[in-house]
Amino acid sequence: MGRIAALLLAVAQWIGYPTPGIPRLPNGQPNLNAPAPKAPDGHPDLSGIWQTTSGKWLVNIAADGVQVPWTPRARALFDERQANNGLERPSGRCISHGVTDFHALATPTKYIQTPAVTIILFESYNHYRQIMTDGRPLPKDPEPAWLGYSVGKWDGNTFVVESNGLSAKTWLDDGGHPHSDALRLTERFTRPDFGHMSIQMTIDDPVMYTKPWTVTMTKRLIADDELIEWMCENEKDLIHMVGK
Repeated sequence: MGRIAALLLAVAQWIGYPTPGIPRLPNGQPNLNAPAPKAPDGHPDLSGIWQTTSGKWLVNIAADGVQVPWTPRARALFDERQANNGLERPSGRCISHGVTDFHALATPTKYIQTPAVTIILFESYNHYRQIMTDGRPLPKDPEPAWLGYSVGKWDGNTFVVESNGLSAKTWLDDGGHPHSDALRLTERFTRPDFGHMSIQMTIDDPVMYTKPWTVTMTKRLIADDELIEWMCENEKDLIHMVGK
């Protein structure tokens, strides 16, 4: 691609357009260590475009040494997926990732925080997620969905999200950690400063694990950027995925 074409492409995708409201250093670069912005209600505002800081969690959600409390069923299923090189991985068939898997992806994610709902836009698969903050409870007997059903509330400066109805067709990571439809996921979002966010996830699935277990991922703010349409529309991998 020539220089002129590249510049035109960048303009068309709003890449490099200054993000309003970003604190800047004297050299014009974003000051990621500045204080976190506040929403009108006084809580941290999670809005912005974020990118996971490491690809290790996509490969293995327990990459930081978490001891996974397997049930025999879950261990056997995980070992089978590992042995088959992830043959049935949903994303290999252009099927959506799940909540934990989406958090681990390296592609950008856009958060839009409002009083009644927080919207998460995933660049990958052009998918979205809603976290309801209007006081409603979780559904009692939900039809399983790819990203389930989520409600959130604030605990001090931490945004706590409870989710259920997460379809067992999704994996916790690309490595193959399984879950059942009984999974209850608790996420704790913390934005300690302008440019950094941590997401602590507690996995509570009595079908697959003997007790709840917790992992933490981190994200970094992307400034002067925008999401790019990314569709999984021309899948040609599946015929080459033969397992062992």
